[in-house]
Amino acid sequence: MTLDNGAPARARGVFVTFEGGDGVGKSTQAERLQEWLEAEGYTTVRTREPGGTEVGGLVRDIVLHHRGEIIARAEALLYAADRAQHVATVVRPALERGDIVIQDRYFDSSLAYQGAGRVLGRDEVRRLSLWAVEGLIPDVTVLLDLDPDIARERREAQGRPFDRLEAEQAEFHENVRREFLALADAEPARFLVVDASQPVDEIAADVRTRVRSALEWAGI
Repeated sequence: MTLDNGAPARARGVFVTFEGGDGVGKSTQAERLQEWLEAEGYTTVRTREPGGTEVGGLVRDIVLHHRGEIIARAEALLYAADRAQHVATVVRPALERGDIVIQDRYFDSSLAYQGAGRVLGRDEVRRLSLWAVEGLIPDVTVLLDLDPDIARERREAQGRPFDRLEAEQAEFHENVRREFLALADAEPARFLVVDASQPVDEIAADVRTRVRSALEWAGI
């Protein structure tokens, strides 16, 4: 794991994040990865943003389920506040113990959803997010890429109400997808881009291969 300024991180663990639009299967793949790692004898911590802490649960309720208007900058700040609390109290302690952290969403989601979807701009949102987490960058980021129309059909099939972001118009979700792919193009060493229309087992196999390499590199 490295910091944004290039300095070596203190933590000994490995930090894996899952990214992508709503309905692409992040939770499923995070669960599959956790099961495989624990069967291999590793200690894991599986978490998510927003909502990985008590404070985060309150933030999650606001940003995803609040019925009133939330301006774009306020939304970005709420996600950053959740992220700061989450990294300080959950992620860093786990990494310092040598655990493998498997996380559903991290700052790349803010770059895509608030930076591109809300048109706040990638650079500003990145600076805010990295300040909140003191420069902590994942070792591996798995981007599950899927046509937003197919992802919407998947969400509709689940039969539950859409949250604030899921309910956004098609253009919003197209912008989010393009930004995720642009982020992956900019950092190919960190990102693994996977076609999320593939069978679940094939996706899981691709993820395991990449994470195994990260573990070998980290010497754990």
